[in-house]
Amino acid sequence: MNTSKTVQQLRAEWITPENFRRYGQVIFPSKDGKSFDAEDAQLVLDKGIPRFYIMQLQRRGRKFHKITRHVQCTQCLGSLEGKDWLMAVCPPNNSANEPEIEDIAAFRIPGNCFIKLEIGTWHAGPYFEHENVSFYNLELGDTNVVDHFTHDFSLSHNLEYEMV
Repeated sequence: MNTSKTVQQLRAEWITPENFRRYGQVIFPSKDGKSFDAEDAQLVLDKGIPRFYIMQLQRRGRKFHKITRHVQCTQCLGSLEGKDWLMAVCPPNNSANEPEIEDIAAFRIPGNCFIKLEIGTWHAGPYFEHENVSFYNLELGDTNVVDHFTHDFSLSHNLEYEMV
């Protein structure tokens, strides 16, 4: 029996507010003192205690076979030290327990911005080829315990993705 996975390549395009809109927001620097508006992260963190922390990750590469979503809060991620990184996403689909394969997209994210994922957005990452990257992460304190739903493409479709 052949147990090798099919590897599907995803072209990672440079992220912009427009091409990322269906998954969340891209937040770039703004002048100090600017009034709050729609270009600021529209956060939903009212179902628990927010957790803002720095996670240090080691060389992650570009391949994944699992994708996760959170249905109780938004999540913000950004790299420190100006390092670029990759993220795969799929729009929220509250009626299904798995992402729509044809809707998966990959983005290259520069180190001068962060992303805010909408509630329910499927996401795989951060991925990168640097030796290590520190990321700040804003979610709820128990997100990874009570609000962490993962789909494994290797089990459902014998599939692995590679961002190129």
